[in-house]
Amino acid sequence: MAHPLLTDIDWAATGDEAVGLLQALLRIDTTNSPDCAPNDTEAATFLADRLRADGLEPELFEPIPGKGNVVCCLRGDGTGGAPILLSGHVDVVPADPARWSRPPFSGDIHDGWIWGRGAIDMKNMVAMECLTLQLLARSGAKLKRDVIFAGVSDEEAGCRWGSMWLTDNHPEKVRAEYAISEIGGFTLHSGGKRFYPVQVAEKGMCWMTIRAKGTPGHGSLPNRDNPIPKIARVAHRLGTTRLPHHVTPVVDRFIRKLASHQPLANRLVLHGLLQAPLCGPILDHAFPEPALAHTFDANLHNTANPTMLRAGDKVNQVPGEAILKVDGRLLPGQTSADLVREIRALLGKDGDDLEITIDLEMPPVLTNPDDAIAAHIGSIIAEHDPDATVLHTMIPGFTDAKAWSKLGMKCWGFSPVDLPEGAKFTAMFHGDDERIPVEGYKWGVRALFDLVARLAV
Repeated sequence: MAHPLLTDIDWAATGDEAVGLLQALLRIDTTNSPDCAPNDTEAATFLADRLRADGLEPELFEPIPGKGNVVCCLRGDGTGGAPILLSGHVDVVPADPARWSRPPFSGDIHDGWIWGRGAIDMKNMVAMECLTLQLLARSGAKLKRDVIFAGVSDEEAGCRWGSMWLTDNHPEKVRAEYAISEIGGFTLHSGGKRFYPVQVAEKGMCWMTIRAKGTPGHGSLPNRDNPIPKIARVAHRLGTTRLPHHVTPVVDRFIRKLASHQPLANRLVLHGLLQAPLCGPILDHAFPEPALAHTFDANLHNTANPTMLRAGDKVNQVPGEAILKVDGRLLPGQTSADLVREIRALLGKDGDDLEITIDLEMPPVLTNPDDAIAAHIGSIIAEHDPDATVLHTMIPGFTDAKAWSKLGMKCWGFSPVDLPEGAKFTAMFHGDDERIPVEGYKWGVRALFDLVARLAV
């Protein structure tokens, strides 16, 4: 059953408050881009003001101008264990207004959805977490453990001035047993059933530079040692060919549980993904949910996506070097060295003379899916959406869990939202027309508060 504390809250009024809080956050442009001055401090200050209004004592940390972080702790007596950290990043990726149906920083409500960059990534969760701390403070409930809220900066650029900075410089402010953050907790409709993926793992990151050397010369003369065709072949191969198939325990478990709730045809297709010879053809031609094929592909392979290409300064000069930037992602159990070996094996002789440099790497994150918190989350979903099933999953991207795991925290992605069937939720992460359903968001506010109450009260 839901925690008794939920019965003392006016959820109609709280839902409206949550919507207003999210709208206000969406109207603060916190775009994280080299072309924009950082503005995370404005969002952090806004959140701090909201917390102070309920008698809380937030702290602001601004390691560089504009990259502000807010941290606030509501103390417990410690009888229930170590703290819980509710974390979310306030920065967002750029949005091109010309491509949006509504202004990306408007916070408009239209057709039952709240629109704006950050509506799902992840100002929705930041607003829910902030309000959760406020509701706990208003209740006067005696907490059995500390509950910490951290609204952090800079996640979209690698976490340097947000969670990583806090972990390295003020670990005592954020250290906890559990870190609850993005991305799981949203409704997934598949095979006529409803599921809630809950994140327990994320791939590692390995950003690298690949250099092809050549012989510079005049652009009017044929040049068989031009580095541009060399790097172009590399980019083409990486962009069109899968790396080797790997089935990790977390993905094996996810696929088998999902399959067990599917019609026979879908079940056979999903089981086929676990077999290397069948995986590629299924993803390319037979996967029942085409919009999700890329996610399954990423969760069964290391990936190396070419993302930036640079060569030459003048049109009439063959350059001596061509450079390719690659976004590499690693499955749990894999290392950057493993990825480089797979790339070289894929390229064959085309890779013999290449220089591969690792620019930035962060390891995969993996949490025990059978931890005690799993039962609470399963109970909450059963209470709030009785016909749904919880799935423990891995995401191909990275989150602030990269930082929190360095302190030994158990990182869970539970950012709940009830989505209608047909909602292209994953496509809106960093995509156009990002938005969240009003009622589904309100549902998430209550579900998240229920989880924190069960853990801390």
